[in-house]
Amino acid sequence: MKNFNHLFIWSILALGVVFTSCKEKEEETAEVLKPIKYETVGTAASFDQRTFSGTAQSGDEIDLSFRSSGIVTVLNIAVGEKVKKGDLLAKLDNVSANLAYEQSVSALSTAKSSMNTAKSNLDRVRSLYEKGSTSLSDYEQARNNYQTAKDQYDSALKSKAIRRTEVEYGFIYAPKNGVIAMKSVETNENVTAGQLVGVLNAEGDLEVRVGLPETVINKTALGMKTELKFSAIPNKTYVGTVKEISPVIDGNTALYPVKLNIEGDQSQIKPGMAVNITFNFNNEEVKDDAIIIPVKSVGEDGNGNFVFLVNSKDGKVGTVKKQVIEIGQLTTNGFQVLEGIKIGDKIAVAGLQTLLDGQKVKLQ
Repeated sequence: MKNFNHLFIWSILALGVVFTSCKEKEEETAEVLKPIKYETVGTAASFDQRTFSGTAQSGDEIDLSFRSSGIVTVLNIAVGEKVKKGDLLAKLDNVSANLAYEQSVSALSTAKSSMNTAKSNLDRVRSLYEKGSTSLSDYEQARNNYQTAKDQYDSALKSKAIRRTEVEYGFIYAPKNGVIAMKSVETNENVTAGQLVGVLNAEGDLEVRVGLPETVINKTALGMKTELKFSAIPNKTYVGTVKEISPVIDGNTALYPVKLNIEGDQSQIKPGMAVNITFNFNNEEVKDDAIIIPVKSVGEDGNGNFVFLVNSKDGKVGTVKKQVIEIGQLTTNGFQVLEGIKIGDKIAVAGLQTLLDGQKVKLQ
């Protein structure tokens, strides 16, 4: 029995040792690695070139709308349809405008008749006055009556012209040759004055529109040349020229709208095509082949300036190595590096104060 008790005790102790050993292994396995952000070392030219997405659009995009309200009775537009200047695109029923015009025609006819009658009476009274057969007051009265009738006629003539114009407000004619880019109403639909009926892309040069962030908008200038590549037109590169820079940010995109002209043959380009625009924000402070690294990646100690090089085989886990560097001038994109690192090296760009030489890290 005594031997059994000794055996039991030794078994418990052995299990404790095994459990402790496993626990230590689990703790070793659950090693927590510090996550760091890193960047690949590049040249000044890599900072200068930035590519943004935009679209090609007609340089003259015209919104089509009526200047009066009514029901659409004629609609001769379809998306993609080519139209010529002067073509009737849409028409309203124009009931009220036509009625007002007919009334103005009738009023003009009445005013003209009254004016002619007053003119005949004035001529008759003038003749009598010159012969001494009537008084001066009769002559002046006839003259005043004629002037009043003439004023009424002139007013009716202007009223007819206004009513005629209001009738014309119920028609939409193509202001230029072009292609219908959008249609937003249908026949028999009741529309209001100014309501968008469609959009006409007028013939002529196309343009590229793009939104730029505030980080580069001040580097963008009128006349700047860009490289344009359309995904729908492979193996061909166009040259774009900045022609308009908005000073106000777009509230919907938080970007500054910029317009560019497209140089050369535009026959293959269609409005709405997506395009990648590459800007070269040339930094004249340093040469294009100079090594530039972010300011936040550079530390300083008693030995001078340094960075942490990142070594990793799988891009997920790696180690950092403290590397002394010699820096040159400070540019708008970061420090110029004269010695210590090369193009393609990976460097930590955050948390340098907590990193140690040879430390194992998790890459982000």
